[in-house]
Amino acid sequence: MEANFFERVYTLVKQIPEGKVTSYGAIAKALGTAKSARMVGWAMNASHTIDSVPAHRVVNRKGLLTGKHHFDGTTLMQQLLENEGVKVVNNQIVDFDKHFWQPKLEI
Repeated sequence: MEANFFERVYTLVKQIPEGKVTSYGAIAKALGTAKSARMVGWAMNASHTIDSVPAHRVVNRKGLLTGKHHFDGTTLMQQLLENEGVKVVNNQIVDFDKHFWQPKLEI
């Protein structure tokens, strides 16, 4: 189950457009497993060796870069987001609602 769930998470995360972010919970809801946001987090933690998964586009429900410590360097997650036009201040997405991608509505 876990490997299959992780693959479903990665398939969805690969669809997040450049310059957009989504949350662990939004991914869980889109997959029909609303209470599995923590599992989505585990999947994202395991994805850092898969170049095709844009893990930097997944943040917590408040727009905080809670997964940043899983990236090489102290600011890589922020740099990747800023390269896509997403402003980050104090580890939080500025204008979070503007950048938020709702997978349940988009896929």
